[in-house]
Amino acid sequence: MEFLLIGGIGAPELILIVLVLLILFGGKKLPELMRGAGRGIREFKDAVNTATAPEDDKKPAEKKEEKAE
Repeated sequence: MEFLLIGGIGAPELILIVLVLLILFGGKKLPELMRGAGRGIREFKDAVNTATAPEDDKKPAEKKEEKAE
């Protein structure tokens, strides 16, 4: 059984996808959708980075004080 991989998408398929998106959403709405998708991805990355960053940003003395409590 063969699986469809992203590497299997060529230029004709991408052109077809773009045309279908233009037909469905129109020329004015498509840039707004892409901007929204970009913001969503950026917010997700920021949330992932801030979730791991607070412990890494603390000074070693602050970490020791937390352990003592």
